[in-house]
Amino acid sequence: MRALDEAAIVAWASACVHSLEVLRPAINGINVYPVADSDTGSNLLHTMTGARDALAGGELTGAGQALGLLAKGAVRSARGNSGVILSQVLRGLAESASTPELTGTDLVKALAHADRVATESVARPVAGTMLTVLHAAATAATGESLRDVVTAAAKAASAALEQTPQQLPVLASAGVVDAGARGLVAVLDALAGVVTGTSTEPVHSCEAGTQVATTVPPYAWEVMYLLEDVTERDLPRFRRVLSELGDSVTVAGDGSGSYAVHVHCADIGAAIEAGLDLGRPHRIRVEPLITPTPLEPPAGPDRTVVALVRGDDIADLLHEEGVAVLAVPQGTKPSVEEMLGLVTDRAVAHITILAGDPQLTEAADDTAGHVMIGDREVVVIPCASPVQVLAALAVHDPARRVNDDVVAMAEAAAATRRGELVVAGEESITWVGLAHAGDLIGFVDGEVVLVESLSDENLVAAAMTVLHRMLAVGGELVTVLTGAAAPEGLGGELADRLREERPEVEFVSYPGGQTEAVLLIGVE
Repeated sequence: MRALDEAAIVAWASACVHSLEVLRPAINGINVYPVADSDTGSNLLHTMTGARDALAGGELTGAGQALGLLAKGAVRSARGNSGVILSQVLRGLAESASTPELTGTDLVKALAHADRVATESVARPVAGTMLTVLHAAATAATGESLRDVVTAAAKAASAALEQTPQQLPVLASAGVVDAGARGLVAVLDALAGVVTGTSTEPVHSCEAGTQVATTVPPYAWEVMYLLEDVTERDLPRFRRVLSELGDSVTVAGDGSGSYAVHVHCADIGAAIEAGLDLGRPHRIRVEPLITPTPLEPPAGPDRTVVALVRGDDIADLLHEEGVAVLAVPQGTKPSVEEMLGLVTDRAVAHITILAGDPQLTEAADDTAGHVMIGDREVVVIPCASPVQVLAALAVHDPARRVNDDVVAMAEAAAATRRGELVVAGEESITWVGLAHAGDLIGFVDGEVVLVESLSDENLVAAAMTVLHRMLAVGGELVTVLTGAAAPEGLGGELADRLREERPEVEFVSYPGGQTEAVLLIGVE
């Protein structure tokens, strides 16, 4: 096939429905994320069936028009998070298809646009899901030949699907690939089959994962509706409102002013009222979310530690150590959905949150009591500085009893003295004198101990002054996190000075990337 025309789109839609119908039981069986409610295969099939049916009864005049009808039908029929995302894949293809026929070059552009549209519709994209597989397919789709493009996209999607358990812990724990991503692979395989003329029966390439105990009462709800009469400028605020109610937030348009809304939350009324504030919700659908019952207990410790910090560099450092981490910009609080994702993406029953400052601790405390946590046990260890997060992680021992491990981490964090050097943003009166804007201010455990004019020479001297104050009551290990504004080599200079003056003290320095402080110092 040289190009996709309206007949090819009709054939593709029918092939998708057939494949998803065959695979529905298998996809339902591996559905463990975001909720193990065993309906992803059914949701994808319902969405694609509605899309296919939208093509019937009308005279089609080209691939672009056919894709447009397909997308509108998918949005109106979308069920579940996976169905809404699939509708956005079709919408992205339709928006990019401005000609009666799509060549290989046209499809490359259309897949790239579909990748952007689908990702933008999700409030919190997660690696290891159908969005990841879609991105792999869109990236691999190159060339001019339609056959080469669809073959490369389908092959890349299949390879990306196999990697999803390495990207999402809950999949690895269940020993399955992502259910939504498996459905997307079937959709792309169907397209390749139509183009190449070699379509075959889809293979059940997945094992059953988590089962659902339907006798258990729901802990939250899946709320979906179509929203009309809403202006696009109101959508960012609408997404934020939904993200404060729960997770799996998706707001997906059909390109003509209608939006499919999806959220997992505990307050059904609030989710619907959010839509009423902006437009006209209709076709409202609510289903219970059931806490899953695993077939087998997870291998290894049934717990994990996650962290909240400010600064990309410190976040990267923690990530390299195998810690799930959320990097939060200075002066902001993470959204409820971001926090819920940090916790619920873990396939364990006990989660310890290390929060890197008081504002982050407040966000973690709010999350620990959120109904969307389900029956997971969440413990928050408050830390006033990222250096205390590092101290807590240094004593973390997964082989220890949970309670003993939490106590050990909390004690290590509390015992770590903290210092910092910041640049004054405005004039202020401190306990040690007047500080002008641009001056360097030194703190020890939250109290001002130094005010100096700022220069590279003064910075090292001021840091040593703060360090001496902190080491006056003892200490064996100094940890320094350099900020985004710190001059290059500052950590090395401090190491040399400390080695000369206090050779018995161990010193380590890492780039922290924080913007609120030039230096963060911890003494243990």
